[in-house]
Amino acid sequence: MTTIQGPAIFLAQFIGDQAPFNSLEAICRWAKGHGYEGVQLPTNDPRFIDLQKAAESKTYADEVKGIVNEAGLQITELSTHLQGQLVAVHPAYDTLFDGFAPEQYRNNPKARTEWAVQQLKYAAQASQNLGLNACATFSGALLWPMVYPWPQRPAGLVETGFQELADRWLPILNEFEERGVDLCYEIHPGEDLHDGISYEMFLEQVNQHPRACLLYDPSHFVLQALDYLAYIDHYHERIRMFHVKDAELNPTGKQGVYGGYQSWVNRAGRFRSLGDGQVDFKAVFSKLTQYDFKGWAVLEWECALKHPEQGAAEGAPFIKDHIIRVTEKAFDDFASAGMDEAKNKRILGLS
Repeated sequence: MTTIQGPAIFLAQFIGDQAPFNSLEAICRWAKGHGYEGVQLPTNDPRFIDLQKAAESKTYADEVKGIVNEAGLQITELSTHLQGQLVAVHPAYDTLFDGFAPEQYRNNPKARTEWAVQQLKYAAQASQNLGLNACATFSGALLWPMVYPWPQRPAGLVETGFQELADRWLPILNEFEERGVDLCYEIHPGEDLHDGISYEMFLEQVNQHPRACLLYDPSHFVLQALDYLAYIDHYHERIRMFHVKDAELNPTGKQGVYGGYQSWVNRAGRFRSLGDGQVDFKAVFSKLTQYDFKGWAVLEWECALKHPEQGAAEGAPFIKDHIIRVTEKAFDDFASAGMDEAKNKRILGLS
C-alpha cells in the first residue's frame, strides 16, 4: 500500500485579477501559507502556464516548475477541463461554451473543436516535460440533451454519439500513450461520461485504451444519488486522480436531483466545503488507500455558502487529517509463531 500524497489544491476556483491570485508565484506562496504541498494547474490562463510553450520547450516547462518548487510546492497535475469540454459540444450549447475558447475560434464549432484537440495534445507533451504522470479533463458531450429518455431517443442514437466521441478522443489518447501520461476524465454531469455505465460505454468504443483513466470526485456522485464508495470498488484500477470535494443532497417534496432550475443555494443538491457536506471521507480515504492509490489528494473548493478563502484555509488540515500513513506490518505480528512448513502440514493433517 501507498500513503496518499497531499494536501494539494486545484487553483482554478481561486485565480483572479487581484493579488495574490493573479500570478503563479504569488498564488503558490499563498497556497504554501495555508499548508498545501502541491498545486494542480489549470491550463487556460497564460498568466500561470502557456500550454503550447510548455509543450514545445522543456526549458520553459522547467521554469514553470521552478517557480512552483521555489514556493515549496510541487505541480501535481495539469487540468484541461475547459478544453476537454470543447472536444465535443452539442449545437444546443455552442453559445454557452464559446466562452471557453479564444475569441478567434468562437462562432466556428469546427475550428473550436480542432483547437481543443490540439490543446489536449499540447497537454500531453507539457505533462511529459514537467515530469507528470496524469492530466485531468472533461469528455465533452454530444448526447447530454438526450440524457433523459423523453422524447424517446431514436434507435442507435446513443451508439452513434459514443462512436463519434471515441473517434475524437482516440488520437488524443494515443498522444498521451506516446508521452507516458494518463488522461483522467472527471466523471461529471453535463459530460457524456457522467457515471460508471457511461464511462464503460466509452471504454468499449476506445478499445479499453490504457490511458483512458479516471479523476475520482465523490461530490458529483452524491448529487446523482450514486454509491460513491462502491464506485471505487468497481473502478479503482482506473482511478489515477482524486478531487477532495464535498456535497449534499437533501431532496424535499418539491425538488430532487434535477433541482427545479434553482440557484446553487436553493438546490436540493449542492456543493459544500470540506466537512460541511455528506461525503464520508474517512471511508473514501480508506478505500483509496486499500487499493493502493498512488496519487495526490487535491482540494477542489466549491461551496454555495462559504467564502473561498475560508474553504482553502480549512481544506489543507482537513485533507492532512484524513491521509492514512500506511502500515508496514500487520497489527497482529506480535503474536506470530513464525514460518514452519512442517508444522503447517501437521495442522492441516497432511503429515
